[in-house]
Parts: sequence; structure tokens; C-alpha cells
Amino acid sequence: MRNPKLITKFASALPTPARRLLDQLLPIAERRRVALFLVGGPLRDLLLERPSLDIDIAVEGDAPALARELAEATGGRAVTHPTFLTATVRIPGFHLDLITARTETYARPGALPTVTPAKIRDDLLRRDFTVNALALRLSGPEAGKILDPFGGLADLDSRLIRALHDCSFQDDATRILRAVRYAARLGFQIEAQTLAWIKRDIAYLHTISGARLHHEFARILEEDTPEETLLSLHEYGALAVIQPALSFAPEHAAGFSRLRELHPTGARAAYWPVFAWRLTEAEAADLGRRLALTKPQHSSVEAMPALQAIEPALTVSGSRRDAPQARLGAAGGRTQRPPLKRSTLVELLSPFPLPALWAFAALAADITVRNRLLDYLTKARHERPHLTGGDLLALGVPPSPAVGDILRRLRDARLDGEVQTRTDEKRLVSKLVAAAPSGLPPRPGGLTTPLAAHPEVSKE
Repeated sequence: MRNPKLITKFASALPTPARRLLDQLLPIAERRRVALFLVGGPLRDLLLERPSLDIDIAVEGDAPALARELAEATGGRAVTHPTFLTATVRIPGFHLDLITARTETYARPGALPTVTPAKIRDDLLRRDFTVNALALRLSGPEAGKILDPFGGLADLDSRLIRALHDCSFQDDATRILRAVRYAARLGFQIEAQTLAWIKRDIAYLHTISGARLHHEFARILEEDTPEETLLSLHEYGALAVIQPALSFAPEHAAGFSRLRELHPTGARAAYWPVFAWRLTEAEAADLGRRLALTKPQHSSVEAMPALQAIEPALTVSGSRRDAPQARLGAAGGRTQRPPLKRSTLVELLSPFPLPALWAFAALAADITVRNRLLDYLTKARHERPHLTGGDLLALGVPPSPAVGDILRRLRDARLDGEVQTRTDEKRLVSKLVAAAPSGLPPRPGGLTTPLAAHPEVSKE
């Protein structure tokens, strides 16, 4: 099948830097007499008329050498990976991946492949699914020809994800994660025999390294609605194979959806701690290690059990009007815990990573808990007094730790509604200075001792 207009359609959809890079690549390939092919996901998305920013080009020849010449011609930078016969050309705002057409063999399940240069048909045979085993020739007299040796075009029409052979998931079990992700993203079904192979070979996920799993999970979390993929993986038993405590239930999915509503710009970072919902501290730590999380991701995941432990403290009544109710003493009767001040809320939540707090807000069933978390995340944690350290010095506070203590006291007073204006804050500072103990020799400015030890200055 030959369709020269498809190349024009492909090129016209590219951003200007990418189109210029492609225009410079083609004559270099012609001069070197190497064939170029658009392959994999970018071609699949082109045929489905879906946007794609990736460009994967297979080369029947030396891709790293081609990349180096292209980089020299364009002023870009070539990054080569000789072990895998691949290279990337980077220019400002864009990068182009060049791959030597090759075969792959696996020494054992889960191992990285050993690669050997080959023809394009052999390269397509090593790919994961038929819809990704397509190639569009970009150069030479056969430019515009689509290679489809395994029925990928028919599977695109039928909206099916089909593996190329029965050992595909044994060779590389990350294909299980990709099959489910592609099906969810494209609205396709996993072909019946392929699904049977997935269920048969699900245990091979145990052979995959943490770094490779992390990459695959990161790709899942980049999807518009990653919960669709994760719910299916949970149903197939894939998550439990990866880590026994790992699960993804409807409450996790609801948390993902709510995160996108509450925190659109930071939802992806907050997805990771959602996985630790209902886990123990030990399970959360094990999960972080198994998925090779980054340090910030690991901290957020490990914070979730501790956050759940303080949930009862976040349900305390916040109204001072509730305080006079009868309390339960040793003799019995009704009780009411002291109301939760906003300053106490800040002190309680400030040690926790922000992604974990957003995740907790999305998952919490108690509306009071959720509202308090959102108040902290969007307002309370940003609260600052009107007065500065310089203002305090001018008011007679000595240059000492007392400055920091009073600034914290002013912040707490603002949080709890005790002061509102700059004048209110000055009055409170005067009160604190006047109430400072006088039993010690006076300090410069008339303050006798640091105020941190004074009852009115210490945190409530």
C-alpha cells in the first residue's frame, strides 16, 4: 500500500522546528543511501488522526552515525546509545529519536534485549502489538509505502490490541502494562487470545526491575484518565504481582478524579501517594522501593499512613461556640474536645509533603476533614503577618530569637482571627513586650528576656 499524501499529512502536523529537522534529515539519508521509516505509535496515531508530539524514525543503517551528521548540520546535539543502536538529536524545543532497524533476543524473562542490526520487517516483528508494527517509508523511490506485515491496519479498523506472538509477555512483561494502557487510551479492546496470554503470563511482572516499572507507571499517570488503566490492571491481578499490598479500588479511582478537580496543575504528583491509601508504614515503604520512586515521591507515599493516623484530630469541632458544652469527666456525662484552631491545623499539617496532603484531601470521606485540608493547602499555609522582623525591631523587640517567636505568634493570631489589621498586630506586640518577665537584666530596646518562654507567646 502506497500513500505519498500521508507523508505530507505527517509533516504538516509537525511543529516548525521538527519539520525543519525532518527536511534536513531526508537529504542526508538519501546521500548515505539509507532508508527511513516512521514507525510505532506516531504512525499509529497519524492513521487514527490523533495528535502526537513524538517522532520515532527507524533507519535501515547506522542511526547513531546519521544522528551525528544531522546534529552537525543543524547545530543540535546528538546523544547516542550504542548498546541499543539508537540516538536522539536535540535542538531547542524539540528532539528526534532515530533507531537502527534491529532484531532483539532476550537472555531471560525481564532482561533487557540484545540487539542486532536488521531489515525493517525484522524490526517490526520485535514490536509489542500489531497496531505498533507498522512502518511508513519516508525516503527513496518507495516513499509513502506502508509496511503492514502483521495485520496492524485491520486491527486499527477493528479497534483491537493484539500481541505479535505467544511469548511476547514472557519476553517483556511491561507489555502487559502497555496493552492495558493503549486499550484505555484509544478506546480499543484487547484481542481475546492476547488477553488470555496476559492472564497466563501475569506472574512475569515479578521479573521487571523497579526502574522499568517506574517508567511504565509514570507513563500511565500521564494519561488523561489513568484510573481506567489501573482498575483493569487490578482486575487482572497485575498490581498484586508487582507488590502484594498494591491495589487500585473504586475509592482510589474516585480520588484520582477528585484530584483533577481540586488541583488540576498538581494532580500527577499527587497520584503517587494515592497508591498508599490504606497501607501500613512498612507496606508504603516497600511500595516506594519496588517502584523505584524518586525521593519526593517516596516521601509522599510514606506520609500517607501517618496522615491517616491524624485524621481523628482533623474532625474536632472548629467552632468556639461549641466549647461551653458539657464535658465528660471522671464521673461521666457529655464531653466536647477543645475546638481545633487554624493555627493548630497549620502546626499539624506543615510537616507533610504537599502531594500527600492533596491526595489525602481527595480521598477523605469526611467533608470536615477535606475542607480543613483544602483550607490549609489553599489559604492557611500562605498566611503571614502584616508586620515584618524590621517592624518588630522598630517596636522595641531586641534582635534575638524573640523576633521569630513573635512573628510566629502574630501568624497564629491572624490564623485564629485574634488580629486582622496591621494596627491590631502592633497592639498585640506591645502587649507581649509589656508582659515580658522583668527578673533578668534588661536587653537592648527595653525587652528583658526572649519571649519564647512566656505563656502568651508560646504556640497554642
